[in-house]
Amino acid sequence: MPLSEATVLSLAIGVLVGLSAGYLGSLMVLEKMALVGDALSHVALPGMALGLLFGFQPFLGAFAFLFVSTILIWQVQRVTKLSFETLVGAVFTLALAVGILIIPEPELLEALFGSISDVGIVDLGIAAIVSLATIGLTRIVYTKVVLSLLSEELATSHGIKVARTNLLYLVLVSLVVAVGIKITGTLLVGFLVVTPAASARIVSTNLARYTLLSAVLGASSAALGILFSAYSRLAPGPVVVLCGVLFFVLAFVIRTVAPPSGG
Repeated sequence: MPLSEATVLSLAIGVLVGLSAGYLGSLMVLEKMALVGDALSHVALPGMALGLLFGFQPFLGAFAFLFVSTILIWQVQRVTKLSFETLVGAVFTLALAVGILIIPEPELLEALFGSISDVGIVDLGIAAIVSLATIGLTRIVYTKVVLSLLSEELATSHGIKVARTNLLYLVLVSLVVAVGIKITGTLLVGFLVVTPAASARIVSTNLARYTLLSAVLGASSAALGILFSAYSRLAPGPVVVLCGVLFFVLAFVIRTVAPPSGG
């Protein structure tokens, strides 16, 4: 059965977002900040709700809310020295509750679980620009973030502005979460920046292989999930997640049967 135009567009968007989310997620898993990406996705819900209520692009509302929340969380973290996980966890339940209260009921399930079936060429353009920009900017800050992870003092001695780098990193996470919501919805989008990277971490023996495999698994999970969803008529978000979990189980089995020997 030939693929419809909507399915082809959905696949293209899924691959782009999966690539960027997996690549960025590799950094998030290294930093042990996996829950930040998941929690930030809930913060986007009120912004989506406003977009639906007032008739503008929900992506813009989601990113605006995420961007403002990211700036506030970053500033509070600098002053209080509390962890990002603590601060994001303190606000995401409030944002989720507010979003559910104000979002129109017919669009609630779509916002929570995604709807990749009604995309257009504008959505593809947004996904391409955001995904490619995210990958490029993440490449620039990757080494800096890893170095600051090893030792903030060492990073500072090398002229790295740790606070500014962390801010850029969180903004990139917000961008990927905002575009990923279309695929998996606000409840499940954290999967895209966590599970592919976690799967890659299990079987990778060096950083280069780990980052590449994270991106490939992110794209593969999205593509397979969207294809299976198109033929089975199931909701795309949960199917994408299940495909990613299958990759994780496969990676675990491979690691158990044949532990990596290095290289």
